[in-house]
Amino acid sequence: MAPKNLKQMRSQLDKINLQLLELLSERARIVQAIGREKEKQGVPRFDPVRERDMLDELVASNKGPFSHETVRHLFKQIFQASLTLQQEEHIKHLLVSRKKRREDTIVQLDGIAIGDGKPVLIAGPCSVESLEQVRQVASVLKQTGISVMRGGAFKPRTSPYDFQGLGVEGLKILKEAGSEFGLKTISEIVDPSHIPLACDYIDVIQIGARNMQNFELLKAAGDVRKPILLKRGLAATLDEFLHAAEYIVSRGNTQVMLIERGIRTYEKATRNTLDISAVPILKQESHLPVLVDVTHSTGRKDIMAACAKAALAAGADGIMVEVHPDPATALSDAAQQLNFEEFARFLAEVKKSGLL
Repeated sequence: MAPKNLKQMRSQLDKINLQLLELLSERARIVQAIGREKEKQGVPRFDPVRERDMLDELVASNKGPFSHETVRHLFKQIFQASLTLQQEEHIKHLLVSRKKRREDTIVQLDGIAIGDGKPVLIAGPCSVESLEQVRQVASVLKQTGISVMRGGAFKPRTSPYDFQGLGVEGLKILKEAGSEFGLKTISEIVDPSHIPLACDYIDVIQIGARNMQNFELLKAAGDVRKPILLKRGLAATLDEFLHAAEYIVSRGNTQVMLIERGIRTYEKATRNTLDISAVPILKQESHLPVLVDVTHSTGRKDIMAACAKAALAAGADGIMVEVHPDPATALSDAAQQLNFEEFARFLAEVKKSGLL
């Protein structure tokens, strides 16, 4: 049994712990209020000059027994916890956050629901090259029961000398083929001024990885009431991805879908690195539908079906894959597009899993 004086000191310590907790909680509430005020003013949450001044003042007032280094360390931990609290408070108030809206957003495309628990498959060529090419793809998709076709009309390419797409003519081709075969269409738009035009020709506006933080484009997409498919940037964090979506939703367009398309890492075995973990995290953090592009993320036909099954098992609301009548002659991304026979095998393998 502990001596009486030890028990008394422990009792004193317990009381001080509770007092410290009460003070820390009071500090945290003030920190949250500061965070909300900073957000109103549009200033950064982290102020390194202010943190340095507070630490210097604390060290100057330190009379031991803790060393100055220990005091700095302890309060740095408190400051970091406070910053995390502000970030959590900010995320909670994002319109795209699951904390703001518990129920899933379901994007409707005239009878096709994306995000209702039944995954969809989106397929089509990397680039729109001709009406005949798109018609061939549309015919195959129609025969296999696929209702949404993708196709690039505006192609932002790494090299300025590569095929840049047919532009508005490509959008017209998509509309003609989509109308003929009863398919909904998706195409990327790269210029804010083209957003209203796109609304006349396609059913879903895609904002590509290279434009995920093209803020003027995001704002323009938010000003229309057309479904938006937003791709994750090449090296974007999930926080940056969700904030890009917030730009669109905050302008009034709530019909937004997120799509993971792989991120750039040091790995060279695949075109990009497919971040499967992004799917369940995004589903937890946001109420928006989450899809996965297995073509751009892998760049390898031999593993696309396996990655599609993994994405669906992780909770993805849909899969996107590229299909071309003759990939060897494709004007862009020839090596990664499936021909019709390869696409049939891909579809059969994914369906066999029971996930699609």
